[in-house]
Amino acid sequence: MRARIFWLAVAIGGLLASPVLAATPDYDIVIRGGTILDGSGDAPRVADLAIRGDRIVGIGPHLAGSGAVEISAVGKAVSPGFINMLAHPEESFLVDGRALSDLVQGVTLEVLGEDTMGPLSPVMKAQMSHGQADLKYDVDWTTLGEYLGGLERKGISPNVASYVSAGTVRTYVLGETSIQPTPAQLGVMQGLVRQAMEEGAMGLTTALIYTPATFAQTPELIALAKESARCGGLYAAHIRNEGDRVEQAVQETIDIAAASGGPAEIYHFKQSGRDNWPKLGAIVSLIDAARARGVRITADMYVYPRSATGLDAAMPHWVQDGGLAQWIARLKDPAIRTRVAAEMRNAHPADWENSYAAAGADGVLLLGFKTAALKPYAGMTLAQVAKLRAATPEDTAMDLVVEDGTRIEVSYAGMSEDNVRREVALPWMSFDSDAGAPAPEGAFLLSSVHPRTYGAFARIFAKYVRQEHVISLQEAVRKLTSLPADVLSIKDRGRLAPGYFADVVVFDPAAIQDNATFVKPHQLATGVEQVIVNGGFALRDGKATRAATGRFVHGRAWTGQTGGGCRASAADWSWKN
Repeated sequence: MRARIFWLAVAIGGLLASPVLAATPDYDIVIRGGTILDGSGDAPRVADLAIRGDRIVGIGPHLAGSGAVEISAVGKAVSPGFINMLAHPEESFLVDGRALSDLVQGVTLEVLGEDTMGPLSPVMKAQMSHGQADLKYDVDWTTLGEYLGGLERKGISPNVASYVSAGTVRTYVLGETSIQPTPAQLGVMQGLVRQAMEEGAMGLTTALIYTPATFAQTPELIALAKESARCGGLYAAHIRNEGDRVEQAVQETIDIAAASGGPAEIYHFKQSGRDNWPKLGAIVSLIDAARARGVRITADMYVYPRSATGLDAAMPHWVQDGGLAQWIARLKDPAIRTRVAAEMRNAHPADWENSYAAAGADGVLLLGFKTAALKPYAGMTLAQVAKLRAATPEDTAMDLVVEDGTRIEVSYAGMSEDNVRREVALPWMSFDSDAGAPAPEGAFLLSSVHPRTYGAFARIFAKYVRQEHVISLQEAVRKLTSLPADVLSIKDRGRLAPGYFADVVVFDPAAIQDNATFVKPHQLATGVEQVIVNGGFALRDGKATRAATGRFVHGRAWTGQTGGGCRASAADWSWKN
């Protein structure tokens, strides 16, 4: 009898110890004891956070139950993932889905679209293939939805969303010339916007200082913005002028938003050129007054006093009419060169924004070239290269465009640090990098970049929260999370709350730091320890996992969801911003 009892006890003990009957974890991940910054802007609180699958399922002090993975976040901040409101990893995503420069700063959603990757005509696809520089990829898509869906299938670490670009749509229908659309052509353009919105675009964008987008007149933009608003989207504008006529350009954006019935977002908010720095107060008053009237308008910015764009922003629009090939051909004509050089020296032209004159040759930093012979100039100023070539800065700029066959990537010293500081504190201001998302390795090292590429988000916490106390920690998190999510009308992201997608960042507020400089820009930021995207680790203990955790985050008209599709009017939608 005793033997039977003994062996029964052994059997029961074995069953209890077996994997089948052992206690299973209650959660996939539990983050313990962190300082919760939930994205609302409310005061931080110490609590645990639990994740099951791709969702947050619990937040509270001393949560009962266990996680398959338990992380101690004592003394660390736990926040929603950061949203990059203007990103340019369109190409870098195709060769490296980690988006490492942003991932290590806590970015979990990249918002593309200033120059969209679709729709593409056969001519546009050929130009995209021919124009590739350091990064090589196949142009195996045609529509915006195909591009974004392809990224998700390929595997990316952060989430991705995109607008559809008015400039891209214009080029598809009209080419790169200054001609104006007929009513029938405008109808085709509206149809392309509608198609992109139903494929998942967030809204419509413009880049109105660049050709051919600059040739679009206000009525054309209103017509396209109305189509976006009818599809639940917003109008995001690189405004027509950030210099001498910045107030008029802001007013145009307000007018387009009011006429469309949808919201508007001003990209990389700034005032270019010393003469225009005092205009900040008047511009803020314009926006505040519009918001008080019920116009939904917000803005985003990067926290540096230097911009980054191309030498196209240094030359008049007429010389670029028709596209890159015609621009280069004109720059080979001595008479045209003389005229262009004279206009480049005009600090206050009447019909375009002169970034070159605002910065001066010493303030134009050369960053990226396609041609190997010119790459040694990267990191030098235009004035330095002109001296080496024994030429004027204006002739040097024109020669470089011709020799490289590109617009040349450059940085202009044109903004005020005092204004940047004031803008950071504006309650309707979110943040962007306006840059790609490379890694400090391989082909990415063949060109220089603006340090915002590696430091835009860490710099907010290091400089404007920790060092200068411009905004509080919880306000910085709000501006990086719930504010942009509300502007974009994204459900279930941008906050730490049960039921929301588990896009979560754990970072050290005392240590987060941007390390990139103009001299050494390819330097990763530090201080972010964990980045969870849709419930999976994209960054674990400071190291990228290479996991394909990212998804294509769709706009509201996406036809793959219940209730998708465009509506009769913008009034059929509601917006939080």
